[in-house]
Amino acid sequence: MNFYIIIPAHNEATFIGQTLESLVGQTLLPKQLVVVNDNSTDNTQSIVEDYQARFNWISLVNTSSSEQHLPGSKIINAFNKGLDILDDQYDIICKFDADLIFPKNYLEQIADHFKTNPKLGMAAGFCYIKKNGVWILENLTRKDHIRGALKAYRKACFEQIGQLKPSMGWDTVDELLAKYHGWEILTDESLHVNHLKPTSESYNKASKYLQGEAMYKMRYGFWITLLSALKLAYKKRSLHLFRDYIKGYFKAKSNNVEFLVSKEEGQFIRQLRWNGIFNKLK
Repeated sequence: MNFYIIIPAHNEATFIGQTLESLVGQTLLPKQLVVVNDNSTDNTQSIVEDYQARFNWISLVNTSSSEQHLPGSKIINAFNKGLDILDDQYDIICKFDADLIFPKNYLEQIADHFKTNPKLGMAAGFCYIKKNGVWILENLTRKDHIRGALKAYRKACFEQIGQLKPSMGWDTVDELLAKYHGWEILTDESLHVNHLKPTSESYNKASKYLQGEAMYKMRYGFWITLLSALKLAYKKRSLHLFRDYIKGYFKAKSNNVEFLVSKEEGQFIRQLRWNGIFNKLK
């Protein structure tokens, strides 16, 4: 299977060499790998250029985006810059972060999953972070959700969901739309990916509001947004976050922010969410 990989990167000089080293050592090599260097002021570009000189399937794209912290939209806009320079001769398209170390058999095992199940639309391993010298499962990881750090899509699924949405919540709406179109999602617990820079919990005020806005844009409706906001705030041990999520939802509603999904897709998403809630209560 032909794997194309796109890695958005901003000031990742500390980690990106380790990420690329783990990918050039795969038992199944990707056909194309593009690093999108987005406004870096460190040595990210020179590190990638070194790998580009040694491996003809590695490319570099330099781009300059806003300095503003825009979770979701910034990274997907960078991803799309990489997508623009690729042809469509891929079977699997991957969006990877620039701070991961993959096991040597990662791509080969992901390929086996896609080959085995023609209805598999998305697949990934699990992210592990280092704590007190031990690699442990990242607390944001769930068995029913693929982390935004390491997404792999079958081409037909990627195209059917309309590719990736430049918005906070993109790594949830892609899975919801995949399910809407009848695709399956798989997480492989045996594939341990080391996440060198754990996801930051220190978002600015605008970013906190964007989480609630994302729930509105996915057409969750008030009650599912309320329950989701409570769950997230509890997980992060912050009542203030709950307030910000709800405020973001109502700000988006009052401003008639454009939805990410259609009415039919939204109805499916709400039913899916309610089914998940009821199943957990059982």
